[in-house]
Amino acid sequence: MPETIQKSFKPKIRLQITEGYNFVNDVVQSNKLNTVCEEARCPNIYECWDRRTATIMILGDICTRACGFCSVKTGKPLFDDPVEPFRTAMAVKKMDLKHVVITSVDRDDLKNDYGASIWAETVNQIHEHVKKCTVEVLTPDFKGHEPSLLKLFESQPEIFGHNIECVERISKQVRSQADWKRSLDVLRFSSKNGLRTKTGMMVGLGESFNEVVKTMKQISDTGVTIFTIGQYLQPSKKHLPVNRYVADQEFDDYKEIGLELGFDVVESGPLVRSSYHADEQARTVLEIK
Repeated sequence: MPETIQKSFKPKIRLQITEGYNFVNDVVQSNKLNTVCEEARCPNIYECWDRRTATIMILGDICTRACGFCSVKTGKPLFDDPVEPFRTAMAVKKMDLKHVVITSVDRDDLKNDYGASIWAETVNQIHEHVKKCTVEVLTPDFKGHEPSLLKLFESQPEIFGHNIECVERISKQVRSQADWKRSLDVLRFSSKNGLRTKTGMMVGLGESFNEVVKTMKQISDTGVTIFTIGQYLQPSKKHLPVNRYVADQEFDDYKEIGLELGFDVVESGPLVRSSYHADEQARTVLEIK
């Protein structure tokens, strides 16, 4: 069993502004788009933007929830832009992407469908205007509201993603306004409706090795085919502290176990995040050359 405390290990982040990074930054800024790369202070932003990939965040940059791990702003959302789906598609076209990840803040204030109609229209606009681009969505839980989920499913994103985030025991500490079992049900509902389904979680928040393995088994049983796992990094002093830094060998163990459980793709490592190497994962599961 791996050590429970590994204080000496800290993941190293590559900081390098390149031509590719500047290109993506210019497209994002000129199209007035939000990205989770910036809002969540993702450690991979320089690497991913250099590869001309980005995760676009729709429905504004203010979230109705206040998760203990997330640096996205919390408050009362004011964002309301019916042409955002078209603007997003135009940015994807300009970047000449073959695969794009779309995510959003939680919009619990939109009681009719929690923003699902904007989600669906965004996928539809990308499919219409950038026909060679596959779409991966990384969504909130939509309060588990099945009609909202079905509205998004009808737009037929190539990959549906929703993150479980952590093991069940510490879920209320990590995501006080979410429900762990509801997230599991969302993944199961996606798989049941025939979508290629993906989820991810963090370690270093106080979970045990055995709890992670148990969680992976529960996720595998829902029909999820793509699984990511990475080290939690505290974005600010106001957020949950890091309980431990997980060693590389433990991440290797999780990858081996995940593949044995039947996941088609397991992305496991200290700096892995939900969208890390998403384009490569898509090529694997969608058999894109």
